[in-house]
Amino acid sequence: MQLKIMMPKKKHLSAGRAPLILFLCQMISALEVPLDPKLLEDLVQPPTITQQSPKDYIIDPRENIVIQCEAKGKPPPSFSWTRNGTHFDIDKDPLVTMKSGSGTLTVNIMSEGKAETYEGVYQCTARNERGAAISNNIVIRPSRSPLWTKEKLERITLRNGQSLVLPCRPPVGLPPPIIFWMDNSFQRLPQSERVSQGLNGDLYFSNVLPEDTREDYICYARFNHTQTIQQKQPISVKVISVDELNDTIAANLSDTEFYGAKSHRERPPTFLTPEGNASRKEELRGNVLSLECIAEGLPTPIIYWIKEDGTLPINRTFYRNFKKTLQIVQVTEADSGNYQCIAKNALGAIHHIISVTVKAAPYWIIAPQNLVLSPGEDGTLICRANGNPKPRISWLLNGVLIEIAPDDPSRKIDGDTIIFSNVQERSSAVYQCNASNEYGYLLANAFVNVLAEPPRIFTSADTLYQVIANRPALLDCAFFGSPLPTIEWFKGAKGSALREDIYVLHENGTLEIPVAQKDSTGTYTCVARNKLGMAKNDIHLEIKDPTRIIKQPEYAVVQRGSTVSFECIVKHDHTLIPTVTWLKDHGELPSDGRFTVDKDHLVVADVSDDDGGTYTCVANTTLDSVSASAVLSVVDVPNPPFDLELTDQLDRSVQLSWTPGDDNNSPITKFIIEYEDAMHEPGLWHHQTEVPGAQTTAQLKLSPYVNYSFRVMAVNSLGRSLPSEASEQYLTKAAEPDKNPTAVEGLGSEPDNLVITWKPLNGFESNGPGLQYKVSWRQKDGDDEWTSMVVADVSKYIVSGTPTFVPYLIKVQALNDAGFAPEPAVVLGHSGEDLPMVAPGNVHVNVVNSTLAEVHWDPVPLKSIRGHLQGYRIYYWKAQSSSTRNRRHIEKKILTFQGSKTHGMLPGLEPFSHYTLNVRVVNGKGEGPASPDRVFNTPEGVPSAPSSLKIVNPTLDSLTLEWEPPSHPNGILTEYTLKYQPINSTHELGPLVDLKIPANKTRWTLKNLSFSTRYKFYFYAQTVAGSGSQITEEAITTMDEAMASRQVDIATQGWFIGLMCAVALLILILLIVCFIRRNKGGKYPVKEKEDAHADPEIQPMKEDDGTFGEYSDAEDHKPLKKGSRTPSDRTVKKEDSDDSLVDYGEGVNGQFNEDGSFIGQYSGKKEKEPAEGNESSEAPSPVNAMNSFV
Repeated sequence: MQLKIMMPKKKHLSAGRAPLILFLCQMISALEVPLDPKLLEDLVQPPTITQQSPKDYIIDPRENIVIQCEAKGKPPPSFSWTRNGTHFDIDKDPLVTMKSGSGTLTVNIMSEGKAETYEGVYQCTARNERGAAISNNIVIRPSRSPLWTKEKLERITLRNGQSLVLPCRPPVGLPPPIIFWMDNSFQRLPQSERVSQGLNGDLYFSNVLPEDTREDYICYARFNHTQTIQQKQPISVKVISVDELNDTIAANLSDTEFYGAKSHRERPPTFLTPEGNASRKEELRGNVLSLECIAEGLPTPIIYWIKEDGTLPINRTFYRNFKKTLQIVQVTEADSGNYQCIAKNALGAIHHIISVTVKAAPYWIIAPQNLVLSPGEDGTLICRANGNPKPRISWLLNGVLIEIAPDDPSRKIDGDTIIFSNVQERSSAVYQCNASNEYGYLLANAFVNVLAEPPRIFTSADTLYQVIANRPALLDCAFFGSPLPTIEWFKGAKGSALREDIYVLHENGTLEIPVAQKDSTGTYTCVARNKLGMAKNDIHLEIKDPTRIIKQPEYAVVQRGSTVSFECIVKHDHTLIPTVTWLKDHGELPSDGRFTVDKDHLVVADVSDDDGGTYTCVANTTLDSVSASAVLSVVDVPNPPFDLELTDQLDRSVQLSWTPGDDNNSPITKFIIEYEDAMHEPGLWHHQTEVPGAQTTAQLKLSPYVNYSFRVMAVNSLGRSLPSEASEQYLTKAAEPDKNPTAVEGLGSEPDNLVITWKPLNGFESNGPGLQYKVSWRQKDGDDEWTSMVVADVSKYIVSGTPTFVPYLIKVQALNDAGFAPEPAVVLGHSGEDLPMVAPGNVHVNVVNSTLAEVHWDPVPLKSIRGHLQGYRIYYWKAQSSSTRNRRHIEKKILTFQGSKTHGMLPGLEPFSHYTLNVRVVNGKGEGPASPDRVFNTPEGVPSAPSSLKIVNPTLDSLTLEWEPPSHPNGILTEYTLKYQPINSTHELGPLVDLKIPANKTRWTLKNLSFSTRYKFYFYAQTVAGSGSQITEEAITTMDEAMASRQVDIATQGWFIGLMCAVALLILILLIVCFIRRNKGGKYPVKEKEDAHADPEIQPMKEDDGTFGEYSDAEDHKPLKKGSRTPSDRTVKKEDSDDSLVDYGEGVNGQFNEDGSFIGQYSGKKEKEPAEGNESSEAPSPVNAMNSFV
């Protein structure tokens, strides 16, 4: 069984090792004989010419003459020749031989004989029993390359500007030679619009110049057939000017002694060739039409071409010889018409019309084709040709005019058609059709071969076709028979003939299944029948799943130097093995290690610009091929612009143009232009301007006296390019400054001077050399004239001897060698300040509360301030305590109030204290004298917490408390308040007991307490202003010895130990259950229990009524909280409760409202209450431990 693979785009398929040509019948009842070797061995066939020499055969006389004539046929044909219309007997000429089995002649002229002897018209005839075929008339001519005729050439002398034609007139050769002009050094002479070579080989000068003078104008003729070059005698040309002739020679010579008599002055064009106003040109169809116009004139004319009533064919028109020659290739009859050439220069124009007629040698419309018929069939031979003039058609039979050939009743001639009907084997022959006119002829051989053959099938038996599903399947059945057999197809062993409503039955025997499906698989039988017999053949068809790319590569945009990956996943029929190939731009991948191909991916590393393009994944099987492509765009920042050019250079502007660099596949959005001032800031580049990315020029504004260089950077979405190369430098002219210095100020450094400062111009702003400043000043309120001083390029000038703190009008003007800047703006300044002379008066104090006082004063007159008023400054200090009456000096505090304030608030004062203050005015120079001291006292306030609290000497039913008074009583203590309550084993607080203690006590003993009980104590002091901050502590009373012994006994009992273990196990189980519930989102009711036993903790008294606040159960006050244990010495550390500004968040330099009041709180700071707990400095007893489980 032979396997045949059907590719998707092929309609005709080969079925055997030798190729078969499957023809569809082109004529009714006509047959084509397949070129199968086995078939050709049995079938007879008339001769057919397969190779022959050209009609016009120019031979090299130095070599043997070979005239080709090859033919085929069955039986093999014999050959004969005619020469000049008569039989050429080759046996009688010893120099002529014919190749065995061939008609090719060889004439041996290299040993003896001449080529001219064998000139003539030759024709070959190939003949066998079925007919005779003839070749074209082959005209044999030897090539010729004759020498130039000897001639004496005189020097040509002519005036500058005259026209000149140097004739070539080469000898007539066969074929015609190629002409060119050279000098003695074999260098081609230069040609131009002024000097050019015509189609005839002559050299034309539209006008001559002195440089045209030379001795060696040589025309060469190259004969390609014989590879020889012939040379004409050199021509000497001398170009002179009338100015070169002296007066004597000019007087003795006439113009007629020169070549031509035209003036060398400028003149309109005239044609050197062709002559006259019109000419005619005839050309054959298919050749190259060459039209030429060469004109003379001064200045040199320019040639233009037009076609009247038409246009020149775009794709077939070419201009040669500096547009002096118009060529149209593959000329047709449509190219006939009038062509006009126009010669034009500055002095005029001239035209010439060339009438073109396109003739045509005969050419085929329908050439006769070989005809194979079976006996009794009909057929036709058609010979149709065209030409201009229209060719004459004549028929020959076996090389003889058909009019004198034997009659055949099955043949009828109708002009260019021969009709055959009911042919018999004797009708076999070779017919020749000759189409001729005056420009040539066509000769074609076509045989009629009458055969009687039973059907034969040439497609190999049991050929297997494999086809992709849903594609056409073409099953071959190449056949032959005479008469033409009928073809039928069957599927399966018992199937019926296949119908054309589902299948396509081609005339060449091929069965086409338009859309093959899986159920198309099977065995198909081709049956060929005619009246002489029958033949059949089995064909097998398999349908395969198509190959598909299920994951295609995708478009990618990557930056240069990165890595990109393309994916290509292929699904295919399991019986087929695909090969996946990657292509770049439809070619192979570069042989570069950066390209890596694995099963499904193509990876390109270190991507470069050259890697951009289309990448295609091609999946091939033996049956189909699929592909998918993706484009890779390699992007990067642009390449730098280049070719910077400065144009339109003016004093204040210049135009900069540039050529953009490659945008690297990301469009340029803008260009950034920078400049360098090589004179003032060499090496430093400044931003000039930006322009859109589509713009490549910019009009730049310039400043005077700057040596500019420019550079350009391109910007795209990935960033900016490197800078371009710097442009040429451009130095602008100097000019007066455009601007004056800025930041002009007038301030005195001493009471008797005025310091004028400014920000000087930089070198770029100077606009010229010799930059200086004109400084001017005068008193604002006086009638003085301006005083001016020109200073060097500095930034300060000091005016001495000025009154103290007087307003001045100031201006600073720039100038340089070219002139002054515009008039500057006037600035107000002041001469130097001095210390204020007067203190604020009428200072009095209003005490607001124990920590706040308000101060008032009268403002100081402006003249006495002698400077810019900065504000007022209050110095205050605590001189003595009202309680102790002990005088002691402390550090003074300062508060400054900006501007012209006349009152302010003093926060953060200590209650029950004696203060002293004074007020001073402040200007830019410093402080003035102090006002007289004012004294005020602050009222009492609430005290701070007691400095310490400790519990000593615990017994079974009593505890002793010892404390130290508050460090800041802030008044006279009236009493202490002690509150306490018990804490049971479940951390619940008992009833609160309130106790008042005299102010002079520092120790107190509580009796009738419960034994072995924890108590929490709250302790604070009081003044007439209220209660101060509290301090807390916890302590435990002791237990008696009997209980302790019982506890020890119980703790050592085995049952107690077992009970404790059981309880511990139960608690562990409960904890696990609680943990599980919590993870599931349940709530553990600890907070509810704590809320049910809230601690009635005592809070500080409210400031308004002195009552206690509500109890808070915040975590800070919960007992037993970790970290709330009492220190081991049972003493609470003293808290820092000094009433300073820092304590209240009110620093000395705190902020104040517009009225001078302090922003923020200034109430007393309270100590945070310790958290409650059941831990103490003593270890808990086993009884307590037991009670905790009850």
